[in-house]
Amino acid sequence: MQPRHMKLLDLISQNKRMAVTELSEALGVSEVTIRKDLNLLAHQGLLKREHGFASMVASEDIGHHLSFHYENKRRIAERAARCVQPGETVMIESGGCCTLLAEELCMRRCHITIITNSAFVASFVRKIHGARVILLGGSYQNESQVMVGPLVGLCARNFKVDKFFLGIDGIDENGVKSSDHLRIEAAQAMAAQARGIIVLTESEKFHCDASELLFPFEHIRAIYTDADAAPEDIQRLEAHGLDVFPAAKSQK
Repeated sequence: MQPRHMKLLDLISQNKRMAVTELSEALGVSEVTIRKDLNLLAHQGLLKREHGFASMVASEDIGHHLSFHYENKRRIAERAARCVQPGETVMIESGGCCTLLAEELCMRRCHITIITNSAFVASFVRKIHGARVILLGGSYQNESQVMVGPLVGLCARNFKVDKFFLGIDGIDENGVKSSDHLRIEAAQAMAAQARGIIVLTESEKFHCDASELLFPFEHIRAIYTDADAAPEDIQRLEAHGLDVFPAAKSQK
């Protein structure tokens, strides 16, 4: 994604809805260029196009989560991609950081195979040459575009991988948490086929709560987060035996 596209997403994330003329002035490019950018980003599900305007997608839509703090998520994904070896098969759940991790792995053209229950992830990387994605079956959640239900676990049993990457909604003293019971069940079924669970999350989630425990700390191998993670939060997680990897700071 071009730097201009990232700035465009940041502007719309901050303002929720902006006119093409406003975006053109803010970014210093023509309205024709802005319209082309908006059409591309809308096709990827990152924003909504209206006549003369662009706006954020619905808050429950995966595209909303991906476009919000896009640059932070991209850097987390780049940092996490380093732990994946050429030719490896990995499992990736849904979420903004996870989507960009899948894209990063596919862009590296290292013959990585991605097993996922996210139709959004599969669609997002579908045009990258050499991408190999296996989509697990299940009941389809429309907004999040993920497969859930017992069929996910039945399909996942056909595979054994070293790493399972997932996002979270929050953390407490017991472990990482989520707010969607069906997605928790799917994630736990996938994790049963992996030797290590790796969490990708922005550091703001370190101070968020959610309704249900997803995994206790002892089940997690590592956490990849952004450069804004406070030292005391990193120390707290490391005290639970976790490896914590902050991403590089933005060059802005």
